[in-house]
Amino acid sequence: MTKAGTTVAAAQAPASAVRLPRRRGIELALIVLAVLLSVYGYCAVGLARSGTVPPGAVGYGAGLGVLALFAHIAVRIRAPYADPLPLPIGVLLNGLGLVLIYRLDLETPGDRAAPTQLVWSTLGVGLFIAVVLMLRDHRLLQRYSYVCVVAALALLLLPILFPAVNGARIWIRIAGFSFQPGEFAKVLLAVFFAAYLADNRNALAYTGRRVWWMQFPTGRVLGPIVTIWLLSVGVLVLERDLGTSLLFFGLFVVLLYVATGRTGWIAVGLLLAVLGAFAVGRLEPHVGGRIEDWLHPFATIEAGQGPNQLSQSLFAFAAGGLLGTGLGLGHSILIGFATKSDFILATAGEELGLAGLAAIILLYALLVERGYRAGLALREPFGRLLAVGLASIVALQVFVIAGGVTGLIPLTGMAMPFLAQGGSSVVTNWAIVALLIRVSDSARSQYDGREAP
Repeated sequence: MTKAGTTVAAAQAPASAVRLPRRRGIELALIVLAVLLSVYGYCAVGLARSGTVPPGAVGYGAGLGVLALFAHIAVRIRAPYADPLPLPIGVLLNGLGLVLIYRLDLETPGDRAAPTQLVWSTLGVGLFIAVVLMLRDHRLLQRYSYVCVVAALALLLLPILFPAVNGARIWIRIAGFSFQPGEFAKVLLAVFFAAYLADNRNALAYTGRRVWWMQFPTGRVLGPIVTIWLLSVGVLVLERDLGTSLLFFGLFVVLLYVATGRTGWIAVGLLLAVLGAFAVGRLEPHVGGRIEDWLHPFATIEAGQGPNQLSQSLFAFAAGGLLGTGLGLGHSILIGFATKSDFILATAGEELGLAGLAAIILLYALLVERGYRAGLALREPFGRLLAVGLASIVALQVFVIAGGVTGLIPLTGMAMPFLAQGGSSVVTNWAIVALLIRVSDSARSQYDGREAP
């Protein structure tokens, strides 16, 4: 064969297969680091409070390490191409949350929340392992989108049958056991929104009537998903769970924007959010009181009634300064009954300082970014929307909670993912991480063995 013929044959030969690195060793190293940092925090609290290492430090480290190792093994077996960062981030945030709750428990011996939170964390990791092992393909969820939305609405309706707690009907309490159904409903609604918008994205983007500068889809296409959204938000408003209703609204707008690619939906969403907040603030005294506290956080001090929760939270952030007072040496317990839940970020800000608080926010930002990255890498629309929706749930929660406790926006009463006391929240967040692991595995494995397009 001539030299030219050889060149042509070589050019027509298939490209060599590209084997992507699985990076499970990186994940394991980061998990070990996350466990060690959590154990260090636990020991630092004991040394600051009593001058000795807590007697349960070894058991705490071993328990957290075993849970993280089992989760890593599940990922190594069923999701070998998954992103190596979400699992270590979840372990570190969960471990730090247990440390902060244990530290606050030392101030309230009669109300110990850390042991219960550890049980819930174990259940959350168990759910993570079950999802990773049993859900072989995230696209299976698309078949059950209407089952998910029916289950979500049922979960949202259940708390109406139970007494209100702190002015809101968001809890189910049976024989000393309590959980918040809205936490599970948000994942189910994310699955439904992603599935519906994936099936109707072309009709949403290219059909309908143009009103001024915005093209609105037909009612036949947009009507079902708007109806589901209005029902869910309406139920939450009746239950006075305004934080979750704001979360659902933000999730709906974000996914609608991602599905259609039309920035006008963001403008419409912001306008509706402002109008809704104004109306609810005027009509609902509970919300109106929170807005007043936000506008005038030191009003109770000026009236001689002492500081309220928000002002105490601001004092805690101020006392932390740049590097913090040190774990176990703060006074955030003065915030009151919500110091372990709604305001736990104030404890982190006081005892870890601005540097530690920024590190925590960056961990959340990195988790959200990896979710968006996995969604952008996928070729099919359902997985893309699901990944963006799940990551947006975390982003919206962090923004709403951090904004509330720092005085940026009014308080809404939600749990900081992984950090705050709340069993339903920690279990749900582990389910979100598991689904992001599954999506990221699909995103990278689609390129394994051949050239990436």
